[in-house]
Amino acid sequence: MPGLYFHIPFCHRACTYCDFHFSTSKQRDPVLDAMELELLRRSREVGDAPMGTIYFGGGTPSLLAPERIAAFIQQARDLFRVERDAEITLEANPDDITAERLHAWQAAGITRMSLGTQSFHDERLAWMGRAHDARQAMESIGLIARAGFATWTIDLIYGLPGMTLAEWDEQLTIALDHGMPHLSAYCLTVEARTALAHQVKTGVTHMPEDEDQSAQFDRLMERMDRAGLDHYEISNFGRPGHYSRHNTSYWEGVPYIGVGPSAHSFNGVVRRWNVANNAVYTKALRDGSAYWESETLTPVQRTNERLMTGLRTARGVDIAKLEVDALSINSSAVQRHVSNGSMSIQDGRLVLSRAGRHFADRIASDLFVTDDDR
Repeated sequence: MPGLYFHIPFCHRACTYCDFHFSTSKQRDPVLDAMELELLRRSREVGDAPMGTIYFGGGTPSLLAPERIAAFIQQARDLFRVERDAEITLEANPDDITAERLHAWQAAGITRMSLGTQSFHDERLAWMGRAHDARQAMESIGLIARAGFATWTIDLIYGLPGMTLAEWDEQLTIALDHGMPHLSAYCLTVEARTALAHQVKTGVTHMPEDEDQSAQFDRLMERMDRAGLDHYEISNFGRPGHYSRHNTSYWEGVPYIGVGPSAHSFNGVVRRWNVANNAVYTKALRDGSAYWESETLTPVQRTNERLMTGLRTARGVDIAKLEVDALSINSSAVQRHVSNGSMSIQDGRLVLSRAGRHFADRIASDLFVTDDDR
C-alpha cells in the first residue's frame, strides 16, 4: 500500500558529511504552510488506496513543535485512508529528546522513532558537526526505550577516519546494551559539495582503506547476527516485527508521495522530485506554478531500479517482476557471481550471500541492461 513522506528541510547546523537539502533558517512557517498546501493538492493521487506508512524525514523533523507534527498527521488522516495500524515514523536528534516531547509525539500518532545517534564518542560527534554529545546520545535512547513506542531505531556510522575495529565493537556494544530492536548502520561516504569532501580534497582528512571499512562491515554483520537482529537490507538490521515498513516499501517499488522541498515521489511508473530550494518551493505553491520535475521510467530503467534496490535486501530480486530479461542478457555476469559465491538463485529470486553484500552495488551494475539490449 502507498506511503507518505514529509521532508522537513531544517537543521540546527550542517553536518560534515551530509548532502541532503536543508536550511538552518528559523523562518519555518512559510515552508510548512506550503507543505500543507501541497498535500491538499495531491490528495487524489493514490485514489482510495489505504496509506500504510507515514515518514517524517529531513533535515531534522524533531525541530518542529509537536503540534505541527500532529497537524500534518491529522491532515493526512483527513485526506487519505490511513490505516489504523499505520507505521508513522519521526526522525529525531538526541538533543531534541525529552520525556515530554516523546509523550506529545506519541499523542500525535507517532509509532516509530528513528534516532540520529551516529556515534557515542564526543570527539566523533564534534568532528561530524552534530549538535548533541555522547551523554545526550545515551540518555535519549533510554528515554525512547521507556516511552512505549511500537518500535524504534538508531543510526550509527562506521568507516570513519582512524576508526579501529575495537572502537566499532565498542559502539555496537553500547547500542546493543540499550536493547535496541533495530539498527541502521551506514558506512561513511564522501559526497560532493560537503565539508567532508573539502577536507579530503585538501588533505585535512584521510579516509580509511577499503579493507578497514570492509572489516567493520563484517563485524557489524557478525554482531547483529549473534544478537538476533536480522540483516534484512544492506544497512538495516531488525528483530522480527521491527523492520521499517516504510523503507521496505521503497525497496519493493511501492508507490509513495513525497511532500516538501527536494522530496521525491513515485507512482510505479513516473518519478517526480520537488525543487530543492525553500523559497522557490514556497513561492511556487503560493502562486500555483510548477515546483517539481518528473520523468516516466522506461522498462529498462524500472528493471535496473529493481535490481539495484532488490539486491540490497535479504529477500533479493523477484526475477518474474523484471520487465527486461536481465539474467539472459547478462548471463555471463550472473554465472560469474553465482560461481564465486556472491549470489544465488533461490525460489525464483536473486539473493546475495554475506560475501556478496560487500559488493551489492557493483553486482547490480553488472546486471544492468540498456535500451540497446532490448
